[in-house]
Amino acid sequence: MTSSPDLQAHGLTKVYPGSTEATGSTALDGVSLAIAPRESVAIMGPSGSGKTTLLHCLAGILVPTSGEVRWRGRDLATLTDGARSALRRSDFGFVFQSGQLLPELPADENAALPLMLGGVPRAQATGAARRWLAYLGLAGMEGRRPGELSGGQAQRVAIARALVGSPGVVFADEPTGALDQHTGAEVLAILARASAATGASLVVVTHDPAVARTCERTVHMRDGRIVGEHRRRPGDDLGDDPAGSTIGARVEGVTS
Repeated sequence: MTSSPDLQAHGLTKVYPGSTEATGSTALDGVSLAIAPRESVAIMGPSGSGKTTLLHCLAGILVPTSGEVRWRGRDLATLTDGARSALRRSDFGFVFQSGQLLPELPADENAALPLMLGGVPRAQATGAARRWLAYLGLAGMEGRRPGELSGGQAQRVAIARALVGSPGVVFADEPTGALDQHTGAEVLAILARASAATGASLVVVTHDPAVARTCERTVHMRDGRIVGEHRRRPGDDLGDDPAGSTIGARVEGVTS
C-alpha cells in the first residue's frame, strides 16, 4: 500500500496486573502496526498471543499501558471515555464472533443502532439499515429478530450494523468462528467486499488461514509480539467466493 496510514500503533504494551508484580500478565509487548486506507489486514496467532488485545487497543476499547494508537493523527489515549465511545460509533464498525445482536430488536433496528445512538432519527436510521440489509441479501427479513435468523443471516445483520455509519475501519474479531466452513467463507467474502466498496479498512482477528487469505496482509503474533507478516500476492487463490462478487456489485449502489 502506498497511502499514508490512517491508523497507527507504536510501541504498544498492555499489562494486566496480578495480585503481585510477579503474577502480572503481559498481553502486548512493544507492538507497532500501521493500517493504510482501504487496506485489509488479518491478525493471526495462537490463543493467548495478544491478537484480540491488539484489536481492542487499535479500536480504542482498551487503553494501552504504554505506547500510542493514532487515528487520523489523534492519540486515542488522550480522549475521554465519552469521546472514545463517540469515535467508535462514528468512525469504527465492529463484527464479533457471536454477532452480539440485541435479541429483543428486529434486524433493521439492530443494524441501525450506531446511527440511532449517534442521534440520527429512528426512521432515517432504519431506512439506511434496511437498504444495507437488502444489499446484503436480507430483503424481507428486516422485521425478524436474531432468534429467527440463521447464523449466517445474523452475521450479515452484524455486517450491516458495522457499515451503516460509513466507518473508516471495520474491526472483526473471529467473525466466522461460530459458523460452518461454507457459511463462514460466504460471510467473509461479503465482509471483505462490502468494506472495500465503502472505502473502509478492515482488520480481522482470526485463527483460520482461509480467512486470513481474504486479506491483503497477514500479521502473525506470538507472546504479545508481532513475529512476522506477509502480503497476498496478485493471483493468489482465494478459494470459493460464493457471494462476494455479486454483493460487491450491489454495495456500489447502496453507497452511491
